[in-house]
Amino acid sequence: QASISILACQGLYQEKHSLPFTPGMEFSGDVMETGADVSSVKEGDRVVGVANTKALAEEYIADQKLLWTIPQGVPYEEAAALPVSYGTAILALEHRARTQAGETVLVTAAAGATGLATVDVASNVLKAKVIAAAGSDRKCHLALQKGAAQSVNYSWAGLREEVKKLTADKGVDVAIDTIGGDIFKEALHSLAWEGRIVVVGFAGGTIPSIPANLLLLKNISALGLYWGRYRNEDFPVFSSALSSALRYCQEGCIQPHVGAMFKLEEVNEAFAHVTQRKSTGKVIISVS
Repeated sequence: QASISILACQGLYQEKHSLPFTPGMEFSGDVMETGADVSSVKEGDRVVGVANTKALAEEYIADQKLLWTIPQGVPYEEAAALPVSYGTAILALEHRARTQAGETVLVTAAAGATGLATVDVASNVLKAKVIAAAGSDRKCHLALQKGAAQSVNYSWAGLREEVKKLTADKGVDVAIDTIGGDIFKEALHSLAWEGRIVVVGFAGGTIPSIPANLLLLKNISALGLYWGRYRNEDFPVFSSALSSALRYCQEGCIQPHVGAMFKLEEVNEAFAHVTQRKSTGKVIISVS
C-alpha cells in the first residue's frame, strides 16, 4: 500500500521501523525455493503475500502462513493490488459494518486504492447502492465506472447536503471513511437511523473527535478498522478476507484498478505520483 509505505518512510505511520529498512507490505510473484518445513507452497507456485516491510525488492523471504496461491487467470498485477485495499474493504463492509444487499453505502476518497476497492466490493459483491465521494469530477467518474450509483465532488459541494439530496433526507446506512477531519464529520452527520460508520484512516491528516450525543440521538455506531491488526489478533478473519478477494477476482465479480505501474528503480517517482495526488486506484512497482 503506497500511502502506508510513504508514511512509514516519513516516520509518520503508527508502526515505527528502525532505520535502515525496505518498505513494502504486499507483493505477488513466483516461489523460487522453499525450506524443509514448508508444505503449503512449492517451487514455481504463483503466490500473493503480505509483509510488515521489505516487499519492495526483487527477492523476499516469506512466511508460508502469509502466502496465498494466485488462482488461474488472475494476473500478478491484480493479485498484488488485493491484500491491503480489498482486505480492508471486505473487513470494513462485511465484518465490521455487516453491510446488507440494498443498503446505501457512502465511500469517501472513492478513487483511491481502498476507496475503489470498497466501491467495487459494495456494488458488485454485496449489491449495495454506493454513493462515491471524491475530490474531482475525474475521480468521481472513475468511481461511477467501478459501480457506484451516484457521486459527490466534495471539493465544491458540501458532502452532508449532497447526501441528503441523493437519499431524500434519509441518509446512508453505512459510511466508510479513510480521510478523517471535516469529511469524517460530514459523513457521520450523513448517517441514517441505526447507520454505521467505519473509521479506516486519516489520509487528510486530522484525527476528528466524535460527538457522543449524535450516536445516541440517531442510534448510530462508529466502528474502527485496523486491517493489519487482524493478522495478530484474529488470523482466520485476516486470511479469509484475502481468500475472498482472490475468489471474487477469479470469478470476475471484482477487478482491481491499477492506475499506474513503475519499475523498481523508479520507486521515488512512484511515491511522488501518490503524494502529489495524481494516483487513482493502485500504484504497482514491477521488478520484472
